[in-house]
Amino acid sequence: MQSIRSLLVVLEPTLEKDSDESLALDRACLIAGVTRAHLHLLICDKKYDHSTVLKQLMIDLQVEGFSVSTEQNWHHSVHETIIRAQQAEGCGLVIKQHFPDNPLKKALLTPEDWKLLRHCPAPVLMVKTDRPWNHGVILAAVDVGNRDEQHRQLHFDIIDHGYDIASLANASLHVIAAHPSPMLSATDPVYQPTENIAGTYRQQCKAFQDEFDIDDEHLHIAEGAADMLIPYTARQLDAVVTVIGTVARTGIAGTLIGNTAEVVLDSLEGDVLVLKTDEIIGHLEAALAST
Repeated sequence: MQSIRSLLVVLEPTLEKDSDESLALDRACLIAGVTRAHLHLLICDKKYDHSTVLKQLMIDLQVEGFSVSTEQNWHHSVHETIIRAQQAEGCGLVIKQHFPDNPLKKALLTPEDWKLLRHCPAPVLMVKTDRPWNHGVILAAVDVGNRDEQHRQLHFDIIDHGYDIASLANASLHVIAAHPSPMLSATDPVYQPTENIAGTYRQQCKAFQDEFDIDDEHLHIAEGAADMLIPYTARQLDAVVTVIGTVARTGIAGTLIGNTAEVVLDSLEGDVLVLKTDEIIGHLEAALAST
């Protein structure tokens, strides 16, 4: 995160009508205040002109010492507008406030925030609360059981971003690693007994700890499904940010995000940072280039 030079900050079209400040902008200022990254403010709206509020925000932020540019645009949908702006500006991180969808609507239509997580090549920080990050807990979720090159690189990125956030917020980094239960791994007879699964996984975790300098106090190993254990552990630790990632899956051509990130997005009470592997990023950027 320290190397990110430009942040895309998605502002709500109703910003000038509300007394509350933008949670996404607050988080962006926290990050840029440490990294000195440029802020590109975006409002996605095709109906109303927001030039006045954007101009005032730019002036106010420049007075505070930030480098700022602004844009109002619209391309078919919110997520497409955001992704086009991210590509055009070369932003290394997208920051957006998350608003949970109605469960019935979610069952019928894919939420815009899910589409953004699926199709945006850049990391996405979904802001859910105004709780300060300072002196809080940052939770990084990893899949230690997978040691292929994709997962190794993803683990490095997740832990690296976790350490960066912990450093800029004077917070502590914890790691959650979930291993499958015997029922979940029944297709592999080698891992049927619970003690075999736990023992093998703890050995893998030890190698992971040595590689990424994570001590026992900050590593949480649990049995079960990741989409249940990640929110549970985040609540137990009162995590202010959870960092999760995804890898490409065979047959999906690398363009779909694993549904764990989507499921936990509404379950987690703190902010959520979602990262992708280089393979997925490459597929997404190639798809965007061809449109």
